[in-house]
Amino acid sequence: MESRRKSRGSLLGCVLVLCVNLRLGLAGDCPADGRTWVPFGDRCYHFVHGEEDSIKSYTFERAKTLCQGFELLTIQSAEENDFVIQYCPNVWKGKVNVWLGMYYDTNSEGMRWLQEEDPVTFTNWEDNPPPSDLVPVDTCATLHSNTGKWENVSCMEEVENGVICETAQEAAAAKQKPNALLSALVILSVVAIMGISAVIWFVHQRHNSGFTVLSAFEYHPPFRVLDSDQSCLVEAEETNSVP
Repeated sequence: MESRRKSRGSLLGCVLVLCVNLRLGLAGDCPADGRTWVPFGDRCYHFVHGEEDSIKSYTFERAKTLCQGFELLTIQSAEENDFVIQYCPNVWKGKVNVWLGMYYDTNSEGMRWLQEEDPVTFTNWEDNPPPSDLVPVDTCATLHSNTGKWENVSCMEEVENGVICETAQEAAAAKQKPNALLSALVILSVVAIMGISAVIWFVHQRHNSGFTVLSAFEYHPPFRVLDSDQSCLVEAEETNSVP
């Protein structure tokens, strides 16, 4: 009995681990658009690059076009900044200047992010404060992959050789979608547990009490007439037949 309980507990544990792993896989999803997206935190990043061993140059407008439908790279923390510069060597060889999705806002007289005009709360300027020799309306920024430092550059005249697109992981949408595979695996696991438990119980009963299938289903006639009863009936019939 104890071994049967342990076996059932182990099987239940395996099912729970399987379910947890599947649910963790649904914690966040990157876009499935044929491009390579790298997850970090609750965000996904696509490092745009050209042909093998070839680095291209992009204007600011071209960089925004390549990330159409997504964000041009925005950096909100030192950890995110470190992630970008540490992953860059996996895509590009040598130093790369990556466009940041940032521009100078003349209304607030400060740098802002393109996406929903979020304010810039984290900065990593090469020179702090950065030089103001550019026309404000033509001020953008790039990130140096070798140092992680930022630099102000011209939005219209400068070309850079690094573009990174960014988007939020689709965690909420993924959790709302029913997962047919998970449901099927849970059902199959429960059925398997019941089947294995039945086999273990059968073997356990047979081992301890000599239980057999045939003895469990032994046939007993509902009306069984004993031999002594049959003799009495014969004698009664003979007595009644005497004149």
